[in-house]
Amino acid sequence: MELHHGLLAFVLLIAATAQAAPPARTMYADALGREQGVRATLAAVDATPAVLADVRALVDAYEAIVKEYPSSGYSDNALWQAGVLSIDAFVKFHQSTDKATGVRLLRKLAAIYVTSTLVKQVPEQLARVDAAVAAVSDDTKAGPLATIKDIRRSVLPDAVRVTIELDAEVSFHEERIPDPSRVFVDLPGTRATPALVDKTLRFESDADIVRQIRIGRHPNHTTRVVLDAADVASYSVYPLYNPFRLVIDCVRPGPRSEDAKPSVGGALPAIDPAPKIPELPAVAPIGPTVAAAPPAKNSNGGFSIARQLGLGVSRIVIDPGHGGHDPGAKGKGITEAELVLDVALRLEKLLQKVSGTEVILTRRTDDFVQLQERTAIANREGADLFLSIHANASTSASARGIETYFLNFASNLSAAAVAARENAASGQAMAALPDLVKAIALHNKLDESKDFAAHVQKAMIERLRSTNKTVKDLGVKQAPFVVLIGAAMPSVLAEISFVTNAQEAKLLKGTVYRQRIAEALFNAIRKYQGSLKAATSVALQ
Repeated sequence: MELHHGLLAFVLLIAATAQAAPPARTMYADALGREQGVRATLAAVDATPAVLADVRALVDAYEAIVKEYPSSGYSDNALWQAGVLSIDAFVKFHQSTDKATGVRLLRKLAAIYVTSTLVKQVPEQLARVDAAVAAVSDDTKAGPLATIKDIRRSVLPDAVRVTIELDAEVSFHEERIPDPSRVFVDLPGTRATPALVDKTLRFESDADIVRQIRIGRHPNHTTRVVLDAADVASYSVYPLYNPFRLVIDCVRPGPRSEDAKPSVGGALPAIDPAPKIPELPAVAPIGPTVAAAPPAKNSNGGFSIARQLGLGVSRIVIDPGHGGHDPGAKGKGITEAELVLDVALRLEKLLQKVSGTEVILTRRTDDFVQLQERTAIANREGADLFLSIHANASTSASARGIETYFLNFASNLSAAAVAARENAASGQAMAALPDLVKAIALHNKLDESKDFAAHVQKAMIERLRSTNKTVKDLGVKQAPFVVLIGAAMPSVLAEISFVTNAQEAKLLKGTVYRQRIAEALFNAIRKYQGSLKAATSVALQ
């Protein structure tokens, strides 16, 4: 009997040993290895809430380390990794379970492992939770949602067209990302009809571009429509009305006819792919050799024809908007024409100090210059960059902020309204419409203009925030500005503030704020110049 009990105890000991948890170091390393894959899925542009199952399982794995080895040096790290991962999941999908888990784990870290160096970072992560909650609250107050009624795919002679039909107008953000190549459009304040929720539309029957379209739900009632774009040479996105539709034209690779024209019903010619550059015969270097690092990629992950050719920026045309009999927007004791001319002259002084940079202004005094003449000046001077400076206005006294535009079709009613106001002095007749539409649709500087606009917007917000704590980032937008249409170089239009907003108008009257605006625009130009061509290094032989 004693032998039997002894044998039983030995068997139980072996079983307990077999079931014992691995060392803390092994458990933590395994969890970290899993996290890399989970985070890649969570960060994907077409991620869906299905990834949350993997997120939560990984959080459980991190918590198991703390449960088994509470005094281990890996336990505070495990709580941190699990807490931040949960918060990241909440920020993306806004599910309360992940919020509660993230807050609980980080507070546990701060309460138990008080000597951990990670504790001082906990408040920053909890602030992210508060910001995400506030964003959800603001979105809830935004009003009724627009419904995505249908998504259709049409095969055209030189492109594939995807049409998104909605029951109301909405703003949108589009972008192309690599590895694998996809085009996505975010539609805030929308919901898909039940038949389209989390749907994947597959078109495998024909071997054409855009074989798959995915519809996903994202925070703040944003619907994301993702197009597989591996074989898409270029694309354009534009709205149509009655009913409201968003059209995405994806162009096939290969040569296209030079005679493409807009067709009836709003169909527009797609952007031509970049032409192939013939190879040049090798030339033996004479004297010193110059080695230059390649330019950075465009924001869409590719290289525009300008970057393929290694082009840089040295001659810049600055265009102060309005002037003469056209004062532009008016605020209390301030006019747009006077304000932007002062900023342009300040910017000129800053740029003149940069070696190898030449500056040209479209006007230096309070004179009126036709919109078409402004870009004609830039073209005649062989400019590399065109920056048009304007100030914004609104019938709402509370409207404020900074926004930057590049040439394209307007993506929302607000952008269309700004374009209509700034284009009012163009003097163009309706007969010019077909040529203008074609010029916009075939805008071959879009990638560079979009990137330059992003630099301008970021620099403005960063530079002005120290003086104007409530500065509002209205983002980079697109609209059909006449002053940009004729430019043969990358071109943007900056709306530097609202003269109709009392607080911003007060700042704009002062020289300090104007100088900061000029410095911000200067910083943006320098950043953009640097993104095109890296500094060269000379190796003497």
